[in-house]
Amino acid sequence: MSLAVRPISAAEHLAFVQRQRSVSFLQTPAWARVKTEWRSESLGWYDGANLVGAGLVLHRPVPRLERFTLAYLPEGPVIDWTDDLDAWLPPLASRLKAHGAFAVRLGPPVRTGSWSAAQVKDGIADPAVTRLTDLPSEQAGSQVTAWLRAAGWLPQNPEEGFGTGHPQFTFEIPLAGRTEDDLLRGMNQQWRRNIKKAVKAGVEVTIGDDLKAFHDLYVHTAERDHFTPRPLPYFETMVAAMRAEDPDRIRLYLAHHQGELVAGTIMVRVGGQAWYSYGASSTEKRDVRGSNACQWAMILDALAAGCDVYSLRGITPTLDADDPHLGLIQFKVGTGGQAVRYVGEWDLPLRPMVYRAFDLYMRQREQLRRRGR
Repeated sequence: MSLAVRPISAAEHLAFVQRQRSVSFLQTPAWARVKTEWRSESLGWYDGANLVGAGLVLHRPVPRLERFTLAYLPEGPVIDWTDDLDAWLPPLASRLKAHGAFAVRLGPPVRTGSWSAAQVKDGIADPAVTRLTDLPSEQAGSQVTAWLRAAGWLPQNPEEGFGTGHPQFTFEIPLAGRTEDDLLRGMNQQWRRNIKKAVKAGVEVTIGDDLKAFHDLYVHTAERDHFTPRPLPYFETMVAAMRAEDPDRIRLYLAHHQGELVAGTIMVRVGGQAWYSYGASSTEKRDVRGSNACQWAMILDALAAGCDVYSLRGITPTLDADDPHLGLIQFKVGTGGQAVRYVGEWDLPLRPMVYRAFDLYMRQREQLRRRGR
């Protein structure tokens, strides 16, 4: 099969996305309008006159070398990853290099392993186990990893699981063929108790539009949990862009207790998959379990929409009791879902000297970030 890669319009790209069962929201045309600091384009793979694949490319300029860009396809592209990749990826690289890219970075939406909630729980309890990868797992996606490595692509997955890109490890709840009762039975006792506690306390979860109220609570959460919050205009742009593409693409959930906002979350849905994207919670009223109530409302809405998967997004692979990230996976494992490892992000240097300079710049920036500067 000989495929050609060429630009497509946002309308053509969206039409292709709408024909797929599962596409990351990071590979929708709307995401280009969210990432305003990047130059973007939609590319299509053609088999003759037929559009058979699509990808959103975000172009990041090199400092002091603005004519060259890193071409980034987050959680994409949307192609047939089970096919011979020789037909799919070299035409992409050739096209991007001809238009000024010094490297291509992509994140194949291909699973390489998964672990049940029970496995993760047992691993946490076992002092001999410190990482998810210490546990047995069904192996998948090895042909994609092998092809990328043989073709000169370089893995970008940080050891601790979180880096500058998107996480390789996620936590997901399978929804296909399940009922509300099935989902509740799959949760641990603490999660079920917290959902009931929120109901008994009178927590009310509504779908709203008050981004300012959500953002105020989100900033409070960032101060408490020591992360840098995104500004309010980012969320306003995100909601406007995604709703313009599909009115049901993004929803803001607000949990109130006695008239006071105690938690808020944002869910994004594309086709058969839904994602928990952002969350916030008050410190004073954490005991009424507004966050659990919001999560349960999103899970039920994803189920009602016919989704196959509800994703709680990234986790680190640590199961070490001394690691501060352990609490994150413990919170998510209580939902009864599964930890999933993906192929991760990979780079293909197209202009090696420029790529080395960029890599050095990014390493120095990461060192400064870790020092808190």
